[in-house]
Amino acid sequence: MVVTERMLATAEGLSLAAAPLFAGMAVLAAVAGDGRPDAICGASPAGFWLAGMVPMYLLMSAVHLAPWMRRYGRPAATARTGGHPPRTG
Repeated sequence: MVVTERMLATAEGLSLAAAPLFAGMAVLAAVAGDGRPDAICGASPAGFWLAGMVPMYLLMSAVHLAPWMRRYGRPAATARTGGHPPRTG
């Protein structure tokens, strides 16, 4: 299988979309929630801090922050050169 630039750009876009999407879903779950435990989280013990959809979405958002950290965490010089350190000399 040949990997094209378009496929790489699509994969990059999807990886960047995950964290904000899950954060938005956490906000929606918190706003729309009626205080009752969700059916999918009903098996967890009462009072468990990870019970519910809001903590799950927040954790998923945190796990998917890596592409954002890679994108904005590198110095400007390496970002301009495609991830490689600038040549000297």
